Formats: sequence, C-alpha cells, structure tokens
Amino acid sequence: MRPYIESFLPLFVAINPMGIIPIYLSVTENLTTAQRRRLTLQAMLTAVGLAVLILFAGQLIFSLLGITVNDLRVGGGLILLVLSISNLIFGDYRRRDPTEGGEEDVASIGVVPIGIPLIVGPAAITSILVSREAFGYLPTLSSLVINMVLVFLTLAAAPYIGRFTGAAGSRAIAKVASLFLAAISVAMIRAGIMGMIKGG
Repeated sequence: MRPYIESFLPLFVAINPMGIIPIYLSVTENLTTAQRRRLTLQAMLTAVGLAVLILFAGQLIFSLLGITVNDLRVGGGLILLVLSISNLIFGDYRRRDPTEGGEEDVASIGVVPIGIPLIVGPAAITSILVSREAFGYLPTLSSLVINMVLVFLTLAAAPYIGRFTGAAGSRAIAKVASLFLAAISVAMIRAGIMGMIKGG
C-alpha cells in the first residue's frame, strides 16, 4: 500500500481540489445548471486525457516538442497570472460572459483554464512524471484516478457551497482566491525560470 499512498499525496497536493472551487464558481457564475454540467464534463475529460497522456507518453512528447517541465511552468504560470489579474481588476464590470459565445465558448472554458492548468497544471504533470519514475505505472494510475474522482465530486459540490456562502460571499472568496492564484502563478514562473537557469 505504501507506493499507492506515496504516489497519491503529492498529486493531491499538486491538484488541490478545494483550491479550484473559488475560481470555478467565478467563471461559471453566469451559466445555467446544464451549461455548468457540460463545462464540468469538458474540464474533467480534458484533465484526465492530458494526465493519462503525460503518464504514458510525457517524456516522449517533451522530447519531440523540445520543451521541458520548466517551459510548462512558465507557460502555465502566465496563463494563470492573466486569469487572476482579469478576475481581480475586471471581474465586476468587464468579465466576459461565456454564454455570449454559445456552447462552444462555454466548452472552451472547460478546457482552459479549468481543465488546464487549474486541474492538471505543471505541478500535477511534474508529480505524475516523478511518481511514475519512483513507483511505476499502476500506483501512479491509481492515484490519478482517485484524485480525478475527488476533483469531480468537488466541482459537483461547488454550486452548493456557493449557495451556502451567498453571492457576496462567493465573490469575496473568488477575489481572495484570485489574489493567491496570482501569487501561485508568479511562483510557478519563478520556479520555471530558476530551473532554466540551473539547467542551462
């Protein structure tokens, strides 16, 4: 059981299901229940698909594209930084309503930023690669499946948590989460740049 536990915990910390809730509530605020379910499904399929792909072919893909995990850290950090700044500064009066672009626009939010890089970002990808090298495919795949189930349950419960906190409470939580998200994204960019310097 030890390899399974040791492969589960780092990935759980990297994904941080509870930390996704405020951002999820923020970007799905104007969606109907059906659209939110569709977006959640799209996000989960994207996250699971990418995670499984990284597990079985991550090193090969990185080699073919000529990229490293540090490049991914910087790219993912920039995406999260733009998202957090948008939510912090323009959230109340300039946030784009995803329903204006139709179902295709709603689905795109499920892919980016929720599926990638909020659920499966550079930290999760790194954890998957390290866990596979340390514990093998089966423990890593098992921990991945369990974490994805936890993420799905968390996203399914997010609207109920939002109702409990109320509209003002949800917005306040989303603002605080955006502030922390900005800090996390800067840390990701810094770690990526430092990794490039050390590796170069």
